[in-house]
Amino acid sequence: MSDAANKAWSGRFNEPVSELVKRYTASVTFDKRMAEVDIQGSLAHAAMLNKSGVLSDDDLAAIRGGMADILADIRAGTLEWSIDLEDVHMNVERRLTDKIGDAGKRLHTGRSRNDQVATDIRLYLRGATDAIVGLVHELQRSLVDLAEQHAATVMPGFTHLQVAQPVTFGHHMLAYVEMLGRDAERFIDARKRINRLPLGSAALAGTTYPIDREYTAQLLGFDSVTQNSLDAVSDRDFAIEFTAAAALTMTHLSRLSEELIIWMSPRFGFIDIADRFCTGSSIMPQKKNPDVPELVRGKTGRVNGHLVALLTLMKSQPLAYNKDNQEDKEPLFDTVDTLSDTLRIYADMMRGITVKPEAMERAVKQGFATATDLADYLVKKGLPFRDAHEAVALAVRYAEEKRRDLSELQLVELQSFSPLIDADVVNVLTPEGSLAARDHVGGTAPNQVRAQIARWRGLLAA
Repeated sequence: MSDAANKAWSGRFNEPVSELVKRYTASVTFDKRMAEVDIQGSLAHAAMLNKSGVLSDDDLAAIRGGMADILADIRAGTLEWSIDLEDVHMNVERRLTDKIGDAGKRLHTGRSRNDQVATDIRLYLRGATDAIVGLVHELQRSLVDLAEQHAATVMPGFTHLQVAQPVTFGHHMLAYVEMLGRDAERFIDARKRINRLPLGSAALAGTTYPIDREYTAQLLGFDSVTQNSLDAVSDRDFAIEFTAAAALTMTHLSRLSEELIIWMSPRFGFIDIADRFCTGSSIMPQKKNPDVPELVRGKTGRVNGHLVALLTLMKSQPLAYNKDNQEDKEPLFDTVDTLSDTLRIYADMMRGITVKPEAMERAVKQGFATATDLADYLVKKGLPFRDAHEAVALAVRYAEEKRRDLSELQLVELQSFSPLIDADVVNVLTPEGSLAARDHVGGTAPNQVRAQIARWRGLLAA
C-alpha cells in the first residue's frame, strides 16, 4: 500500500512524509485509548447520516457490522496500530474501509477529524469524570469509617505545626472528607461543560450536508450541542477545567500525605501505615518508609504541571484548530491515570491506618492545648478577653518553667494568676472538657463529629 493511499489528505502533496516526521506527528501510540469512544461517535454519526438521507440503509448496516468486528479486535488486543495512519481515527477508518469497502469511505461525510477528535475527547473524559467521582466517594467512605472509629479520640490540633487546641482524630479526618466533597462537586460541575457535542462543526465552519446534530447528541447522551463551529473544534476549556479540578484534588491528598508522613515519624508516633503501603531501606534494616504518601506528594507536582502545560498550550492559539492541540492528550490522559490510581490506593491505605491514641494524648499535654479554654473560662467569669489572655500567658510561662501541664497545676497556683479561678476549672483544663465545650455545628465535640459522620453517610449513600 502506498503512502498516499494511507493518508486522508495525501493527494495534495508531491512527496511522502519523512519517517522522522511520521514519528514526530503521530499520536496513535497514546490516543488509541479513545478507540472505543471513537467507534461510538462514528456509529452515532452514521445513524444520523442515515436518518438525514445522506447514507443508505445498506451502508449503515455495513458500517455497523464492520465496527462490531473492529471493536472485538480492539478488546481482544489483536488490532495492529499503524503510525503511518497517524491517529486512532484514521486507523479505525482504514480498518473499516478494508473490511467493508466504499461504505467505510462514506462514513466521514459531513465531519472532519477536527470535530471528531473534539467529540472523542469529550466522550472519553465524560466517562473518566464519572469514574473519578465514584473513586472520590469511595475514599470519602474510607475516611468516614476511620472517623467513626475515632470520633472521641483526642489529638492535638495544630496551627503553624505547633500544638494549638484539642480536637478529635475523627474531626481531623472529616476535614478531608469536606475537601473531597468539594472536589466531587467540581468534577460534577465540569461534566456539564464536557457534555456538549461538537460533532457537526466539521473542520471549522460547519457542513453543507443536511445533518441533525441534536439527534446525534441524543444518541451519544450529550446534554446539548455546541453553538459556534469555530469554538467547538478549537475549545479545550473542558480539558483544562477537568485538570484544574484534578490538580486541586491531588493537592488535598498531598496535604493529607504530608500529615501521614509526619504522624508516622517516631517523633510523633500518632499512626502506623500498613506494611503493604511501605518499603524498607537497602542499608538500614530498621526503616519503614511511607512511600505511598511520599509519591502522592510527588505526583501532585506532576498533575499541577499538566495543568500549566494545557494552559500554556492554549494561550497563543488563533482560531480555529491547530496541530498544537494534539499535545492536549498526553497530559490529560496522564492526569486521569494518576488521579484514578491515587484515589484507589488511598481508599485502601486509609483502611490500613492504625491510630495510636496514647501518643496523641501525650502530645496534647505537651503543648498547653487547653490554654484558650482557660482564657475563655476567665472571660465567662467577667474578665475582659485581653486581660484573660495575659493572665493565661503568664500561667503557661509558669507551667513551662515547672515542666507541668496547666491541668497539673494546683488550684492555688492557678489562682495566683487570677482570683476568678475556682475549683470548677478542673473540667475546663482537661482535653475531654475542651472537646465537649465545642458543641456546635462544625465543632469538634464527639457528638458533633458523630452527627457529621451520619450526615456524610447519608450523602454518600444517595
